[in-house]
Amino acid sequence: MNIKLLAIGKTDNKALQTLIDEYLKRLSFYVKFDLEIIPDIKNVKNLSEAQQKEKEGELILGKLTPTDQLILLDEGGKRFSSVGFSDELQKKMNSGIKTLVFVIGGPYGFSPQVYGKAQGKISLSDMTFSHQMVRLFFIEQVYRAFTILRNEPYHHQ
Repeated sequence: MNIKLLAIGKTDNKALQTLIDEYLKRLSFYVKFDLEIIPDIKNVKNLSEAQQKEKEGELILGKLTPTDQLILLDEGGKRFSSVGFSDELQKKMNSGIKTLVFVIGGPYGFSPQVYGKAQGKISLSDMTFSHQMVRLFFIEQVYRAFTILRNEPYHHQ
């Protein structure tokens, strides 16, 4: 199985990007993982919240293939412990999914079309984090999940 993370807008914080790169490197030993950045929408000041979500949604949906399984990182999504998330990833791998695509949306969330295409939603926390930090937290959790599945000493209970 391949895992892809789609995110709107680049990370401009060098310290965060260094950590993201570190976990991407670590993950490469376990799974084919791609982080794909969708460029910020231009002239957002001239767009309503709904228009911005629609434009971002078109870009997100344009990155998917018909066989991809889409999971949204969404505040209203299901919450997992790290062990629970690793179990969920194992189920997805066992089901024969070719590519599992997770998406971090823009500041206003997702368009109705993206919600309609999604096969699931997960939430990392009840708290709100910057979109740049969510990338790091999510990639670290995917790495943690694989270390849990391999009984490696990264995660402690």
